[in-house]
Amino acid sequence: MPEPKYNSYAKTDLYTSMYEQYYFNDTGIKKVKPIKKVKKKNKPSFSKKIISGLFFFALLFYILPYSFNNYIVDIFPENTGKILKADYEKLLYPTHHYLYKDLFLGKYIVKDANYTKPIMTDIKETAPRAALKNSLLALASEYKKIEPAIYVYEYKNGSYVDIQADKPFPAASIIKLPVLIEMFRKIENGKFSLYDTMVLQDYYRASGSGKLQYSQGGVAHTMDYLAKIMIENSDNSSTNMIMSKMGGMPQINKAMQQWGLKTTRINNWLPDLDGTNITTARELGKMLYNIDTTDILTRESKKHISDYLSHVKNNRLLQAGLPDEAILLHKTGDIGFMLGDAGIVKTPSGKKYIVVILAKRPYNNLQGKDFIVNASRIIYNHISN
Repeated sequence: MPEPKYNSYAKTDLYTSMYEQYYFNDTGIKKVKPIKKVKKKNKPSFSKKIISGLFFFALLFYILPYSFNNYIVDIFPENTGKILKADYEKLLYPTHHYLYKDLFLGKYIVKDANYTKPIMTDIKETAPRAALKNSLLALASEYKKIEPAIYVYEYKNGSYVDIQADKPFPAASIIKLPVLIEMFRKIENGKFSLYDTMVLQDYYRASGSGKLQYSQGGVAHTMDYLAKIMIENSDNSSTNMIMSKMGGMPQINKAMQQWGLKTTRINNWLPDLDGTNITTARELGKMLYNIDTTDILTRESKKHISDYLSHVKNNRLLQAGLPDEAILLHKTGDIGFMLGDAGIVKTPSGKKYIVVILAKRPYNNLQGKDFIVNASRIIYNHISN
């Protein structure tokens, strides 16, 4: 059989031209489709994947929120506010904000349960005061814009009133009460003395209540003076100084956990205008009960605390609902949308009771003040008679 003819470029039985490929075998010539070269796609390297991921993360959590808050939001009304904010903690640890047991460097952390006996004693409640509670509920029904939390405890027979007493409320400046307690516990444990000094630095200055923010910097003040103006004038700058002296918010929160408080937490330096520092009416009552009746503090410490609490300048809340002859040791709080007062009242006849009234309200609405004054008057009349 004659061999097929092929051009001079063929060196073997298999060759390729620009247009076609011929395969030669014993049976003759067979035309085959041209072979197409397929380009291999280069897979991105590991470093490129990391860089791409970081860019996407920055775009999602930094660039877009920054652009929205600083440029896009300007086309909306002012009251729209900066509403785009990435909360990485809640994304990564969605349960920590309600399961946390401690605070470390401003971060919520979950720790093993602590089974040690609480330092503070629970209030020995007996029977609820139904008539007083009904009177207070009737009063609350007249103030539609006010959401109250009330706790009342009468020492002699242990009767009490509970109206949303375990519901978390913004603490406002009443949070200075546990700060004061822990300060004296630190003093009793030898960490520092009442007459140690702290120098006022600019980073301690805080807006809001108190005149220390306007004082000359670099001046030393005793812990006694700082505690005095923290309670009597509700000074925010002195509060920040005292908290810093004790190791900051985590140390105070750890102490309150050891006391047996389950809700009260300090989450922000003063002034806490957003209301992130929280407490309950019952836990405030528990703190007052322990500094008054238990051995959580020495007699000398209680003497200083009683002196501060009896000279609070704000007399427009609980005090305004009491007769002149009644004695009141208390601490007030006000952050505009929450107003409160917590104290111990002693009547001329010798009766004594704890009263805590917290009132959420429209910002600076005067009904909040009126409600607390009228509630204080009703409680006093019920218990003193």
